[in-house]
Amino acid sequence: MTQLSDRVLNMATSATLAMAAKARELKAEGKDIIGLSLGEPDFNTPDFIKDAAIQAVNDNYNSYTPVDGYVELKDAIITKFKRDNNLNYERSQIVVSTGAKQALANIAAVLLNKGDEVILPCPYWVSYSDIVKLNEGVPVEVKTSIDNDFKLTPQQLEAAITPKTKMIWYSSPCNPSGSVYSKDELRGLADVLQKHPDIVVVSDEIYEHINFVGGHASMAQFDDMYNRTVTVNGVSKAFAMTGWRIGYIGAPETIARACNKMQGQITSGANCIAQRAVITALNESPSRVQYMIDEFKVRRELILGLLNEIEGFKTNVPEGAFYVFPNISYFFGKTLKGHKIENATDFSLYLLEHANVATVTGVAFGNPDCIRISYAASQEQIIEAIKRIKDAVGS
Repeated sequence: MTQLSDRVLNMATSATLAMAAKARELKAEGKDIIGLSLGEPDFNTPDFIKDAAIQAVNDNYNSYTPVDGYVELKDAIITKFKRDNNLNYERSQIVVSTGAKQALANIAAVLLNKGDEVILPCPYWVSYSDIVKLNEGVPVEVKTSIDNDFKLTPQQLEAAITPKTKMIWYSSPCNPSGSVYSKDELRGLADVLQKHPDIVVVSDEIYEHINFVGGHASMAQFDDMYNRTVTVNGVSKAFAMTGWRIGYIGAPETIARACNKMQGQITSGANCIAQRAVITALNESPSRVQYMIDEFKVRRELILGLLNEIEGFKTNVPEGAFYVFPNISYFFGKTLKGHKIENATDFSLYLLEHANVATVTGVAFGNPDCIRISYAASQEQIIEAIKRIKDAVGS
């Protein structure tokens, strides 16, 4: 029998993908499952982007692409960074990848050596920890609180830093909490990092435009952090292009060149048709997709209002993305319909079985007291899903 590598045997399965797969299985069995587990907009890709892809097909784009992306796409990314973030990058600082996840994997591969520590404010996106481990790094989880909107404080950051700290990774707006770091809050973290000049910051801004408070802030906007920050972004969320698989980074040139080198041995360049479509997407004003953000805000208000009617759900107000991350530790130790709830995983599985609603355990995000609920679903689905959850836990 083939012996698999320790690497893959020690790797966790993505909890979000696993729950989505389980929900699909139950649907195939005829169960009426409402899926609130995947981080995927339920909108179609805008027509002006699809038209650009069709034109690329008709223009016979079908050859291998440059490893780090078409020049025209890199220029569109440079324009986007300047327009939306007031960040100035050169072509040599941009690398286009097959999704932001590959960009993160590249960063870990080119910067981490065995034993290097990466600070992860909890909750963090589900794949951060295993990407770090896969590259022999050590995730250092720093707990945050719903009472502080799940944000890392300067004091917590200072306490987590050791001589082995190589990087800090965070997302803003955050998956899974929806938290958004303000410019002042980032400045507070930057002031701590000024005492530790060798630490690299990875700022995951994939949900940038799904922001309900305005004024998106980037760590790289500070002159004293620009040369040690990697800004990660992509088109999956704001443009409803999850399946097109295009992400990108703006980074110090040394890191960008290393990522280009690594990617050249792993996947080479990203899909040609998708890249041509993204040129059009990024060159347009973000106002072209404002209708999606407006709808997400309406859904946020809807789901928070419904959840707050359920005893045992403690919520805060997420400022971005399309998730709520309620604390459900009230139910720990309780028995619901014969099921003993010991942790968030038990609770999430209970909701799948007894409410026919798919959510994701907070354990996967480094917070065992919460579950993630996506409101990238229709208002009708949200109303029905929360009604089912209320009925399942009401007794």
